[in-house]
Amino acid sequence: MDSERLDGRIRLVFDGDCGFCTTAVGWLERVLPVMPKAVPYQWADLDSAGLTTADAASRVWLVTPSHQYGGHLAVAAILRHQPVAWMRTLGWLGTVPPWSWAAASAYSLVARYRHRLPGGTPACQIRR
Repeated sequence: MDSERLDGRIRLVFDGDCGFCTTAVGWLERVLPVMPKAVPYQWADLDSAGLTTADAASRVWLVTPSHQYGGHLAVAAILRHQPVAWMRTLGWLGTVPPWSWAAASAYSLVARYRHRLPGGTPACQIRR
């Protein structure tokens, strides 16, 4: 993923209007050895990524030339490509039951209540 990041083929698409989301992406950029280019969905070419505005507003997406990973699977995919063994292990665990169920549930809760988390604003709230 690191070499692909350099040529811009992998993008992390997130809600740039959400303070919590922006803070979380900034933290990932600081702590992860390998991080794809992060782009707010409001600035991204969603059509070329195969995403709708509703998709992008509802969860984070990791878009590669061959796949789209949404929500907890996007985080797991990023972790699976880290040079640190324990991070790769967490990434793989996030894709297999029962750990994937826990990861999906945790991600869903965070996404649903991101407007109430530190850094969150009313703009972070997902409209139903």
